[in-house]
Amino acid sequence: MDPNEIAYLPIREMGALLRKGALSPVALTETLLERIGALDGALNAFRMVMRDRALAEARAAETALKAGADLGPLHGIPYGLKDLVDVKGYPTTAGWPKRENHRAGEDSSIVTRLARAGMVLLGKTNLVQFAYGGVGINHHHGTPRNPWNGREHCVPGGSSSGSGVAVASGMCPMAIGTDTGGSVRIPSALNGTVGLKTTVGRVTRHGVFPLSPTLDSIGPLTRGVEDAALVYEALHGPDPRDAVTWPFPVHDVLRALHDGVKGMRVAIPQSVFWNDLDAEVEKAVRETARVFRDLGAQVSEIAFSEAEEASQNSPRGLVLAAEAYTANQEAVDTQGDTLDPVIAFRIAKGKEALAWEYIRGLQSWVPLRERALATLRDVDVMITPATAIPAKPVRTVDQSIESYSSHNLLFLRNSTLGNVLNLCAVTLPCGFTRDGMPIGLTLYSKPFDEGTALRAAQAYERATDWHKRRPELGWAR
Repeated sequence: MDPNEIAYLPIREMGALLRKGALSPVALTETLLERIGALDGALNAFRMVMRDRALAEARAAETALKAGADLGPLHGIPYGLKDLVDVKGYPTTAGWPKRENHRAGEDSSIVTRLARAGMVLLGKTNLVQFAYGGVGINHHHGTPRNPWNGREHCVPGGSSSGSGVAVASGMCPMAIGTDTGGSVRIPSALNGTVGLKTTVGRVTRHGVFPLSPTLDSIGPLTRGVEDAALVYEALHGPDPRDAVTWPFPVHDVLRALHDGVKGMRVAIPQSVFWNDLDAEVEKAVRETARVFRDLGAQVSEIAFSEAEEASQNSPRGLVLAAEAYTANQEAVDTQGDTLDPVIAFRIAKGKEALAWEYIRGLQSWVPLRERALATLRDVDVMITPATAIPAKPVRTVDQSIESYSSHNLLFLRNSTLGNVLNLCAVTLPCGFTRDGMPIGLTLYSKPFDEGTALRAAQAYERATDWHKRRPELGWAR
């Protein structure tokens, strides 16, 4: 089979070939390692490739399958891991060169759960330093290159930048990201992939370098909705090493994944989500409402003032900076001159936060989230643009602090609202610009309702062909 075709197969189809013996886990892993070797010099998606570990895990998966020990749909499937997540014996750099000598003492719970599902870890992907930014730029490790533009280096979105690029370019079928203000959804939107933003408490964060414990969540980036659902099934559920997950039991999102959206209540929120949009982005996302109507959903507009309040009056910046400074205090105070200056400036602002401001900020979210739930009581999913603009050239975005900050806001604005309001979401492709850059749709659902968001996204994906497009990568070889 053509290696290019293998690289872009959905996870379930990869698994079917593995179980029939038409493809082996070792051959699949070798194919993707060769693809990484051919492409990643230009794309810079991976921080480190764990070739020996990957092949050892692939051989173990192959032996188990031959012995009849099938661990499920992810068995033998390779993946990438954001370099914010611990793997025993390997560095977790969090995008900062000074952490190159750090070695994790144990695997994170995420790595443990994916290993139990039989997955094969290819390596760790690049990210924005300390995961603190939506553009995707890393001035030390290099900025991964958006694979959809061979003429110019365009931003990949952050902070899970390498994960988005690795999946979009066929170097792995899935990569793990983290999302504190859009860090799964933004790279998914800008690279034309699917990203699942889980509710805080659904997926364990044990062994994940923190940015903001109040807002951090974990989710997969994939090329299809079903792939994201399969990974979510393996990841979510209580973990005694992360107390936030403990009250929330496992639930089945696969059972209703293909049930469609007939009768589903789909809302278009008339609020800040639609402000200052690129015209092509707005046209593509609004067109998705017609698709949902044709599929039998009840589509209507709603007022959503809570989003306006979360955007204009929320203390998110203060809360995030205070928690980011707490996590990175030693780095900022003793080695601040070695940090990315943009990131260092943001984190240092957390040092100025007063305790009463921080606590009052957290308290203000409680009634805001309650009002948002009341507004969404009769809504299953909301349609919003994932980002206000498509990916732009690095030279344009990074020409000044002012340009960097303004672009960062346009990438982050719509996604941060979901974190503040504690919603879950799926981002998926819904079009392309005239220049061939992906446009992302975000479907928001209420907290802990990942199944509904995935079901709506699956229905839209099946009705359209956007997810079938691939970037032309001859220039990268």
